[in-house]
Amino acid sequence: MAKTIMVQGTMSSVGKSLLVTGLCRVLRQDGYSVAPFKSQNMSRFSFTTADGRRISRAQAVQAEAAGLLPRAEMNPILLIPESDSGSRVVVNGKDRGRMEAADYFKYKKTLAAKIMRAFDILAAEHDVIVIEGAGSPAEINLKQDDIVNMGLAKMTSSPVLLVGDIDCGGVFAQIYGTLELLPDDERARVKGLIINKFRGDIALLKPGLKMLEEKCQKPIVGVLPYLDVDIAEEDSLTRGSRPAGKGGGKSGDAAYKQAQYDILAKGIRRNLDMELIYKILEGES
Repeated sequence: MAKTIMVQGTMSSVGKSLLVTGLCRVLRQDGYSVAPFKSQNMSRFSFTTADGRRISRAQAVQAEAAGLLPRAEMNPILLIPESDSGSRVVVNGKDRGRMEAADYFKYKKTLAAKIMRAFDILAAEHDVIVIEGAGSPAEINLKQDDIVNMGLAKMTSSPVLLVGDIDCGGVFAQIYGTLELLPDDERARVKGLIINKFRGDIALLKPGLKMLEEKCQKPIVGVLPYLDVDIAEEDSLTRGSRPAGKGGGKSGDAAYKQAQYDILAKGIRRNLDMELIYKILEGES
């Protein structure tokens, strides 16, 4: 069975999808067979796999970065929003019709087995699965029957990297507050902290990083700046997390996209402690 590592965020649009894409690329470069996985994704942007199934575009991008063909198992539940309270529900790549939010929350109790079946298929075929969470694990009104954040981390026995977005301010409160709202067993799953979308002089940030580590009793895995890459955004809450695409028509070109994944991987290696991430992956930290 594959080893796993999960990327969760303090909120939507902190950069989870991009980070998973980058980790998939780094692991592939390092010789691992790696696949992405997101149990449930809400996105208007979908991708049709070779066998005619629909998944989120984000997981298709992550698969490309991992050197794989996108497949339905990488995103077993896709919610395509159609109104403020309703979405089209796609399960294992097949359309199950439109549901209002209240109806879906009842229906999703039946989906855990389907999610784990998809995960187990990937885990049997690859060395590593990089899992992406959704929104925040500390949404205390939504924690019951969770199938995408800590609930999924438990089902897959995954260690967690928690990511916060510094661009809009409040990142220390985001991270500390998220951990404080988690029960002890879930807090223990968080093995490292990442700050994303940093601009400016890192020396001015270091006192805050030291205090955050002391208060949270978790290591800082790294601080990611805005990375100048042309990779498709997830759309659930886009706030310009990186520069708009500059491909000039090249973004559909396979070689161009592969080059962008390599640029992203270089940024991950430069700014994150990959040695620590490997220790977390191996259960040594």
